[in-house]
Amino acid sequence: MEEKSAASQAPRAADRIDDADETAAPDEKYSLSDRDSAEFQGGVQRARAITAAWSIQTLISVFILLWFVSFVDALLGTVQTSLNPYITSSFQKHGLLTVVSVVATILGGSSKLTLAKIIDIWGRVEGFLCMIVLMVIGLIMKATCTSIEMYAAAHTLYWVGHIGLLYIIEIMLADMTTLKNRMIMLGLNGTPGICSTFAGPKIADLFYHNLNFRWAFGAFAFMLVGVCLPVVIVMLFMQRKAERAGILRRERSGRVWWQSIVHYAVEFDVIGIILITAVFSLILLPFSIASYAPKGWASGYIIAMEVLGVACLPAFYVWERYFAPVQFLPWKYLKDATIVGSCMLYGVMFASTFAWNSYFSSYLQVVHRLDITTANYVLNAFSLTSFIFSPIFGVLIRITGEFKWTVIAGIPIFLLGTALLIPFRTPTTHVGLITMTQVLVGLGTCLFAVCGQLAVMVLVTHQEVAVVMAVWGLFGSIGAAVGSAIAGGMWNNILEPELYRRLPEEKKDLAASIFASIETQMSYADGTPEREAIVGAYGDLQRKMVIVGVALVPLCILCTWFWRNVNVKRLSREQTSGNVW
Repeated sequence: MEEKSAASQAPRAADRIDDADETAAPDEKYSLSDRDSAEFQGGVQRARAITAAWSIQTLISVFILLWFVSFVDALLGTVQTSLNPYITSSFQKHGLLTVVSVVATILGGSSKLTLAKIIDIWGRVEGFLCMIVLMVIGLIMKATCTSIEMYAAAHTLYWVGHIGLLYIIEIMLADMTTLKNRMIMLGLNGTPGICSTFAGPKIADLFYHNLNFRWAFGAFAFMLVGVCLPVVIVMLFMQRKAERAGILRRERSGRVWWQSIVHYAVEFDVIGIILITAVFSLILLPFSIASYAPKGWASGYIIAMEVLGVACLPAFYVWERYFAPVQFLPWKYLKDATIVGSCMLYGVMFASTFAWNSYFSSYLQVVHRLDITTANYVLNAFSLTSFIFSPIFGVLIRITGEFKWTVIAGIPIFLLGTALLIPFRTPTTHVGLITMTQVLVGLGTCLFAVCGQLAVMVLVTHQEVAVVMAVWGLFGSIGAAVGSAIAGGMWNNILEPELYRRLPEEKKDLAASIFASIETQMSYADGTPEREAIVGAYGDLQRKMVIVGVALVPLCILCTWFWRNVNVKRLSREQTSGNVW
């Protein structure tokens, strides 16, 4: 029997805002004061008790341990991204590169809201362990998969665990930091991406040429468990210490096991998460798989997916509005212009970049003849820039306290970097210029991510940080899924016909086999008609993808315009308690 929250009736954030002292300083009213820990749900109470029980040395040790977890996770992500075109090509399904990620991305984002409830009710460590289990199972399935369908299922499990693990790390860091220092620590925790940007592609290249992708996933399953267990051990030890000191008390719910299953099925709104996942999965997937259907868009199951996806949208609204005992999506947060704007900005950012970035690695290897390592160095220049500048922008916000005008400064940078992709995304462009555009885009998205996270956290109490961060992440996942669906739809419906058009008459029968495998595309020598057709088709499609990405950027202005201008430096009250930084 599990523990019961002592704070299931904690006051709502919106109510506390309304009741705030109207004579308080403007910035104070937007960062809600701490209450007695008894008002917080069980998982939040544990986090606050742990930070009250540990020493400065333990705090620093947990920071370091979480950094190593992020390091292995970032390295695994880079290795996987580098190998993905070859994994899908090994099943003769290179075009399904985005299909593998669409469902995983949507489910990963949707599951954050359920995970937020889990870690708020049960605890951070419990959620952390669940995500490790999902990742390891997914990696084992990837290492043993025998079909593209099994690989997609494995990737979905892995991705839900991966997104959840990163999310819990962010929440744990939020538990351990004050608002003015939070973005510095979140930025520092992202610095493993600097190492993985250079090490990951090389490791992937070594696995590809000396072993295979299966060994890569198997090796990382062991490494992941090795770096995660110390975090779990330290947190459980400190939780036990807090209990012995009387800071934390356990209460029993009195429910038997089947009552607990029913209780948490309602509490986590299982029906809501199924419906919202079905909406975006069924609507977006056909764009990537329609070209593989017997009759294209006229195929029965393609039409059925679209119809069911659209039908699930009003069904989700009706369920949440009239029937759900506990609502899946906390609508009260979506009434605030700052939170809505930040969430929309995060979604637009991912939709724009994924629309042109999803097949970028394949483009660099096929068109520019770059090897796996070099191609992914160029690809990851985008994320490398973000990893380098995140802690720097965190320091800037700590000094100035401003985040609204900081994020607005990122819009022209993001627009410039994305717009320059149009003239530079051609087969004749030097790789150095392509890398420069990646750096500019990375700089803009870094500002969006740093300021966006702070914008949603500054308006709520410690109890609500996990939920608003989950909502923020959900919008990012939806944006990424939309961008991937756009890219997959364009790739699978444009590239093969374009190849067929450009190939000479006697070679047109090769279009399908060339389209199916990146290795086949790279096998033709320069100067051959097949090579000229491949390069021309890639260049034409990539330019169209970039135009779509650029068209979405102006929405960023609207997303940030109505943010509240809260100065975190002048806030006198914090969301944390205990020994924090």
